Amino acid sequence: PILGCEFHVCDNMRDRSVKDNGHQIVLLAKNKKGYHNLAKMASMAYIEGFYYVPRIDKVLIKEYKEDIIVLSGGIFGEIPHKILNVGEKQAEEALLWWKSEFGSDFYLELNDHKQENEEHVNEVLMRFSKDHDVKLVATNNSFYLKKEDSLAHDILLCVKDGEKLATPKGRGRGFRYGLPNDEYYFKSQEEMKALFRSTPEAVLNIQEVIDKVEIYDLARDVLLPKFDMPEDFYDPKDEEDGGKRGENKYLRHLTYKGAAERYPELSDDIRERLDFELSIIENTGYPGYFLIVEDFIKEARRMGVSVGPGRGSAAGSAVAYCLGITNIDPIKYDLLFERFLNPDRVSLPDIDIDFDDEGRQKVIDYVIDKYGSNQVAQIITYGTMAAKSSIRDTARVLDLPLSEADRIAKLIPGVKLGHIFGEDEKSISKVKGLRSEELANVEVLKSISEGQGPEAETINQARLLEGSVRNTGTHACGVIITPEDITNLIPVATAKGTDMYVTQFDNGVVEDAGLLKMDFLGLKTLTLIKDTVKIVKALHGKELVPDEFPLEDEKTYALFQRGETIGIFQYESPGMQKHMKSLKPTEFADLIAMNALYRPGPMEYIPSFIDRKHGRE
Repeated sequence: PILGCEFHVCDNMRDRSVKDNGHQIVLLAKNKKGYHNLAKMASMAYIEGFYYVPRIDKVLIKEYKEDIIVLSGGIFGEIPHKILNVGEKQAEEALLWWKSEFGSDFYLELNDHKQENEEHVNEVLMRFSKDHDVKLVATNNSFYLKKEDSLAHDILLCVKDGEKLATPKGRGRGFRYGLPNDEYYFKSQEEMKALFRSTPEAVLNIQEVIDKVEIYDLARDVLLPKFDMPEDFYDPKDEEDGGKRGENKYLRHLTYKGAAERYPELSDDIRERLDFELSIIENTGYPGYFLIVEDFIKEARRMGVSVGPGRGSAAGSAVAYCLGITNIDPIKYDLLFERFLNPDRVSLPDIDIDFDDEGRQKVIDYVIDKYGSNQVAQIITYGTMAAKSSIRDTARVLDLPLSEADRIAKLIPGVKLGHIFGEDEKSISKVKGLRSEELANVEVLKSISEGQGPEAETINQARLLEGSVRNTGTHACGVIITPEDITNLIPVATAKGTDMYVTQFDNGVVEDAGLLKMDFLGLKTLTLIKDTVKIVKALHGKELVPDEFPLEDEKTYALFQRGETIGIFQYESPGMQKHMKSLKPTEFADLIAMNALYRPGPMEYIPSFIDRKHGRE
């Protein structure tokens, strides 16, 4: 891959006394080392250089210049900007700095977007190229794919700035930002050759840039942070070969210590199950993962944070139960460990941990404290424009009345515009699966789009904008912990309004990049239970321990039998309440069975299950 980044290069990235967005310079990675240098600079641009925009400066570039190719940038690059606004002498001095630092890896960009000032800049750059022996490359700013997408891109710019399309482009009050014409699309080789026929070397030199980029792979196995253990468990051989003998030994110690508390009698079956799980954990190489999770859950409880009993496949692990990670005995309920960690399919175990929503941040702060703020980050999310929001945003920019925009948006069923107007098999089957009234709405939508006027324009431009990135946010529960400074591994940014790092990669990429992801979920229900316990103690002087509540309390089952289950996860929907009234559960196994049955497919067997419970079948 050719990976690069357009950076804002300012005079001093740490100076926030004056607004200086700097010049836009393109840096490309030659190889993996170059990529990591780019990631480092992209991270520093946010961590230390952010002021209106993420910025870097030449001091930072000098530090991380190894294996980097530099393109001088378009009209907003340092050299073109100085040619147009300062003077050719200063532009030449800037060129000499870049050449002295990057030598033959520095190239001058020629642009031709049919702008008058570009002609002048290109003449001066060609002269500089001859005078200082710096090669030229032909480039084109590509902000959209096809020429006809220029209007959709202009609408997107208006959405970003909260402007109307009718506002004239320009600077100052009463004007808006916009590109001067429709030449900023991804041009074909033929178009580029035709544009730069008078300077063919600028086109040929692109091959030279491509040839300098090596093939490299960024995927890697997950890197686990080093876990601090008591001295007695360290094994000197681990230092030599990177083994995990010490961690496995300590995990075994903690597991059996916990097992002595969990089980009054350690039978051979229990020992066999624990040894089986520990051997798989050892073979897959993840003892550190369990130690990290056990540590922060133990700390959460010590701080008075409520911790959930466990959810998902992790509940199948007896080791997790003995460590206090989960509170459900998988041996008693016959739960499968292989669903959680399978020797035939080695992948990182995934433990979702519930904390009360008020205490969640305390646990994250503890993890930051323990591993260092430069080794912990949350995960970024990229919010895209969905079908209805793209219609509403486009309508606002095109000045379509709100009532009209609302009417069009309400015609859209829960399907993407791309599928509604698509002709491929997947799109056709998505539309076929709609209800009859939704299909009627789709036909109305299509007929409006085929007409003339602002309504048709709104639908057709919204189709192009659907899926565009609109904003960034922070993943609700994902937290990354790394064994070293996270900026050595991937690029990070800072979360809005905090100093906490967020990854620049989203959730889909994080694990492939070799990062350990933990899910810290904040649950309102746990806060509610915690507050109830406090209130009962204050009013009645009774100390309740939810983890010790019996599972055979008749009054609790009476609530389920009456369908009074609002606020109980997975049992509060009207459908489930109806089945609860029919089933009249009397034991925990009834609740487990109903939870398993109440989903598409098995749902049809619920009446039969109820009849069998009551001996009617």
